[in-house]
Amino acid sequence: KLIVAVEQDEIPRLKGLYERGLQNNVRDLKLIGAEEIKAKEPFCRGLMALDSPYTGIVNYRQVAQSYAEDFKEAGGTILTDFEVTNMEMATESSSESEDGLKYPVVVRNSKGEEVSCGHVVTCAGLHSDRLAEISGCSPEPRIVPFRGDYLVLKPEKCYMVKGNIYPVPNPRFPFLGFHFTPRMDGSVWLGPNAVLAFKREGYKLLDFSPTDFLDAVLYSGLWKLVLRNLSYGLGEMYRACSLSAQVKQLQRFIPEVTVNDIVRGPSGVRAQALDSDGNLVDDFVFDGGSGDIGSRILHVRNAPSPAATSSLAIARMIADEVKQRFEL
Repeated sequence: KLIVAVEQDEIPRLKGLYERGLQNNVRDLKLIGAEEIKAKEPFCRGLMALDSPYTGIVNYRQVAQSYAEDFKEAGGTILTDFEVTNMEMATESSSESEDGLKYPVVVRNSKGEEVSCGHVVTCAGLHSDRLAEISGCSPEPRIVPFRGDYLVLKPEKCYMVKGNIYPVPNPRFPFLGFHFTPRMDGSVWLGPNAVLAFKREGYKLLDFSPTDFLDAVLYSGLWKLVLRNLSYGLGEMYRACSLSAQVKQLQRFIPEVTVNDIVRGPSGVRAQALDSDGNLVDDFVFDGGSGDIGSRILHVRNAPSPAATSSLAIARMIADEVKQRFEL
């Protein structure tokens, strides 16, 4: 993986990333110049890059399936299509229980089905704020969905990208910016952008939910964010509509890429936590709730990106929080 600086003012931030990488013992991390960039990525141009030679790519669907198998082998059960609508303390224990109310938290879904639990940990992503509110938590930080649209290099042009090519992150925003990502199937994804989604699970341009849309646009935190970053937001909206504008971003790194080399690809939706002052929340947010039920629930309302890459480290941190909070 190369993180490439194409402007002089990006170099100090790149060096800062390098120092942080060294502090975290990233293997064989080094800074390289323009000629070394070309040696690794012949079509890429840049002033300086951070080279992380042991960064890899995976099929995350297979990773998630492997996690699920491990969980089931350990005795767990996975329920899908289980939309949680209520969580409350049970009013009485089962007559068959010998140790009192062993599973006092009742979780109900939209079909009226129930699961009784001793403790509950939620990691609900796009719906984390709503699920937290069910147990009496504050509505903030609010989740505002941002859709990221990818482009895909045509197969005959994939030779231009050998590995991951990323821009230097902008510290004002948690979004990754346009980057080049080779996939396990040999394809190369380009992007994504970041625009407001009109539905929390709105993976397509025309997906719309009145409830989700009003939740977002009536939230004061969103308007404060927009007004502080109006030009950036308008630029993202313009690029979302214009392939040529997106290609200009890509050409900062690989000048040979043209509009004729790409097609529109899939989209993802980022569950962005936002506070009432319009600040993008970029760290862990743990919550419980009020009353008796609050002492038995841990809501993971936000986890920093990249959540997939850091999933095992994040899991360890959540497990530590569970042990401490529930005194297990």
